[in-house]
Amino acid sequence: MADGPVLADLHFGREDAERDVTDGLLLRGGFLPNAAYRAAVAGRKMLIIGRKGSGKSAICMQLMADGASHCGKALVTPDETAGEEIRRFELQGLPGDSAKALIWRYVFAVHAARHLVTHAKDAHGRKPDSVKALGRFLKQNGEPSGGRLGDRLAQGARGLQTSLSLEAFGVKAGLDLAQAPSEGARAARQLEVVEQAVARAFADLGCDGVHGPLLLMVDQLEQVWSAETDSNSMVIGLLLAAKHAASLYKRSVRFLLFLRADIYDSLSFGEGDKYHGDELRIVWTEQALRDLALARARASAGAELTAEQLWREIFPETVEDEETATYLFRRCLPRPRDAIQFLNRCRDTAFEHERDRITEADVLQASRQFSTWKLKDLSLEYLVAHPFLRNLFPLFQNTGYVVSRAAFTSRFETAADTLHRLFPAYADALTPSGVVDILYGVGFLGVRRGSDVVFAGDDDLPVQPHETEFHVHPCFRAALGATSAIDLLPYEPSLASARIATGNISPGASGNTGLNRDDQLLQALVRSCHSVLAQIGRAVRLPHDARDEIAERINRVLDDARGVPSGAGAHLDVEAHLLTTAHYFTALAAQLGASGLDDTVDGAAGVARRLEEEAQRLRRLAGGSYGSSGDSAGT
Repeated sequence: MADGPVLADLHFGREDAERDVTDGLLLRGGFLPNAAYRAAVAGRKMLIIGRKGSGKSAICMQLMADGASHCGKALVTPDETAGEEIRRFELQGLPGDSAKALIWRYVFAVHAARHLVTHAKDAHGRKPDSVKALGRFLKQNGEPSGGRLGDRLAQGARGLQTSLSLEAFGVKAGLDLAQAPSEGARAARQLEVVEQAVARAFADLGCDGVHGPLLLMVDQLEQVWSAETDSNSMVIGLLLAAKHAASLYKRSVRFLLFLRADIYDSLSFGEGDKYHGDELRIVWTEQALRDLALARARASAGAELTAEQLWREIFPETVEDEETATYLFRRCLPRPRDAIQFLNRCRDTAFEHERDRITEADVLQASRQFSTWKLKDLSLEYLVAHPFLRNLFPLFQNTGYVVSRAAFTSRFETAADTLHRLFPAYADALTPSGVVDILYGVGFLGVRRGSDVVFAGDDDLPVQPHETEFHVHPCFRAALGATSAIDLLPYEPSLASARIATGNISPGASGNTGLNRDDQLLQALVRSCHSVLAQIGRAVRLPHDARDEIAERINRVLDDARGVPSGAGAHLDVEAHLLTTAHYFTALAAQLGASGLDDTVDGAAGVARRLEEEAQRLRRLAGGSYGSSGDSAGT
């Protein structure tokens, strides 16, 4: 690839869409249109829902930068001042959700009015009386074209709570509105006057069918949200307002609300079932992330870059015997931000080592750093909803990444008192089953279903009571030190030095072709290993990763025994080695028994029982008389 791009040219963009627009790759070919984007452009969906970093704001930024598919666009991103205005907005006589719906409806009406005042002249060359009335209304109520959203919201809130100036629409202050039975009723009647005036102006201009609609988008609500009633009412009010306004303004205005999944899923209100048809959840597959990586690589390093060059020449072809792209995207949560961070970390690691290509060692080093980042980021992502999350991670530290429900329950019980003391307000949720549900929901744990392990996003079904096998997501394993399927003692070979010492060992006495006792013991050890391996092969209820892990340990024992030349007994204590191996088998059996994995004969229990049986046989062999096979004794 001598003529191709070098590492210094390669960059996968910024992690946040806002900076990616100004100095990144988002608008230079680095945006990958997905189902959510296409649905937003076509107007088929109103609610775009996704996790943090899933690309909601990227879609929003791309829509703002798109051409003439809409006659106008407005983006509402509340800052803390604006959020505080909405959260504390109340009206006597109305519940919190309905009151906050009114302030959102006012925001939409004002944006539409401001658009109509400029759009009438620029696109239609005329200003009907209805549009002129909107201009007077904006001026009389202190709604200039600029200004901070928080200031404008404060002005609108005061108007709704007291009285708006409606003279522009022929309604005198203090007239019929003053007779409203409550503050909420008066605000609703005032707002209806404004909304009807906006709808009339759209009709007078005849915009419907002539050009695209006005696009009103709301993003970044998570910046002003907290897990409290008034924050939930703020979001519920937004949903109610958008549905009302979409019905009122019909095809003249299109609404797009970008909501974080954890916020939307926490809402509970009577009309929630009416929004399912408007929902679209952002889902990223491994192939989609591959396509995104290539699009961004091309945007930075050159459009001629091919997938073959990216994944075989710039990146190593494999990492730990796994295709590199698969290795990378299995170890990050399925969302663009994580993929971009991981890819950039690999590139930066190679650059720091002054290499012109990314090596396997660079990817492995980047993986450890990335895993540490993501474990910390996960707790921060859910700090509002689950402030105790980081305190749960030690339950999975320095142990196997396959965890049974029984083993987790045992671990949790040791930490329960501390968790309840630190987070008393969440005591009802801090139960073994409650914590499993939370860890599954945030993507930390996956659950075994049939032959697959599924994570949140792969399957909408929550964890079921009968499901008992959980897996820590590969993204977090390195940071936790949970890189093995189950927590097993390492096998430390005691015969390695004997292989070296006996490289030129002399054979036994001339004419004696029979095996001596030490050789017979080593062959018995080989048979024990084969017996255990056969049982592991039949343990179909054991997780695949756990079976591989146990088999790998037994194969080390087997390789060590096979590597001893015949007649090596003069240089090592074979009986002691058998006793050491028997102790190791017993320890593995105990760990399997304590793992809480399936305890049937074709699961962990069957393997543990076979390990115990072979351990007993090896102990008898080590203490038996010369020539005894030890196999005749009962087990």
